[in-house]
Amino acid sequence: MSVTTGLFYVFSAVMLLAAFRVITARNPIHAVLFLVLTFFQAAMIWMLLKAEFLAITLVLVYVGAVMVLFLFVVMMMDINLEGLRREFWKHFPFAAIVGVVIALEMSAVLMGGFRMLEDSNAAAAATAVLPVSNTKELGKLLYTQYLYPLEVAAGVLLVAMIAAIALTLRERKDSKFISPSDQVRVTSKDRLTVVKLASTQPAVVPPAAEEAAQAEKKA
Repeated sequence: MSVTTGLFYVFSAVMLLAAFRVITARNPIHAVLFLVLTFFQAAMIWMLLKAEFLAITLVLVYVGAVMVLFLFVVMMMDINLEGLRREFWKHFPFAAIVGVVIALEMSAVLMGGFRMLEDSNAAAAATAVLPVSNTKELGKLLYTQYLYPLEVAAGVLLVAMIAAIALTLRERKDSKFISPSDQVRVTSKDRLTVVKLASTQPAVVPPAAEEAAQAEKKA
């Protein structure tokens, strides 16, 4: 057994174990972390298959951005774990059926892919094949044959980003918003007002009480 085959079995075993722990972990944060480990192992397998562009994209996009966002969302949400555990066995039969269907579909796709790979390997062995870069060939396809779909996807993402910024920056009338720049520029004089008062002030006596006091003095 070669080193590449051994690494493939190691990465596959760790990936399957991590994927199993994603759906069996009771803590959602642990499930997200196991999913990150699954993506890392998948990236390593892609590196063994000389698909370095897909491996780096998986690590940067999914692990570096999407999964970190999921982790923050899960940590900030107050998830009722007891309620999730009670509903688990209720939906388990349907989830098992969906899982079996997905496994059968993936098996059919993989078996067809293996047959195509064997045919391509046989053709490559028959003819001399020059070494090519996957990233270079993918770039040529994206910016030549698939240029218009790429521009449409970029336009859709740009519109979504602008819409998200517009929804975030709109002013709501029912919210008590304070500008952070105004808070930063506030000085001590703006926060505290010192009012000078006399140390002692004469007591104010009502007129009726004053007349009664004078009458008592005369008596």
